[in-house]
Amino acid sequence: MHIGYCRVSTQGQTLESQVEQLQKAGCSQIFREKVSGAKSDRLELRRVLKALEPGAVVVVTRLDRLARSTIDLLTIVKPIADKECLFKSLGEPWADTTTPAGRLMLTVLGGLAEFERELIKIRTSEGRERAKRAGVKMGRKPILSAHQIAEIRSRKANGESVRFLARSCRVSPNTISRVR
Repeated sequence: MHIGYCRVSTQGQTLESQVEQLQKAGCSQIFREKVSGAKSDRLELRRVLKALEPGAVVVVTRLDRLARSTIDLLTIVKPIADKECLFKSLGEPWADTTTPAGRLMLTVLGGLAEFERELIKIRTSEGRERAKRAGVKMGRKPILSAHQIAEIRSRKANGESVRFLARSCRVSPNTISRVR
């Protein structure tokens, strides 16, 4: 069974061309969506994944109708493969897991995407370390100054309530509770 998925980004665009191509490709069921590809949580795409039974083939007209990046593509194709289903793009013949060459290409892309994720993690970590050495403080700025914290400690020791202190410092009671 071939299941089609088509998507356009805006309400002004039409799905007709994609639907026609998917029908010609033999799709018995076609899911249509008018939503930005940047949204990772797409209702019709979720419905496609729920409708899958082993042996089904998910068909799209072009990869950009399904995913915005290689990592995004692999993230979407994984649950398809996990359900023992296949994937095919009509516009990119190499993105076709119904053939050995297509499976090889997606495997290679998966390896490259994983490699890129690792490089990004390393670069981010190195950048964070350089910034720390340069004296950059990470995270949010403290709400309370050192003087306010000392005063809160003193007033808490004298028995003032957390709620009263929070109101007088114009912060939440949780902020006051974290002062030790």
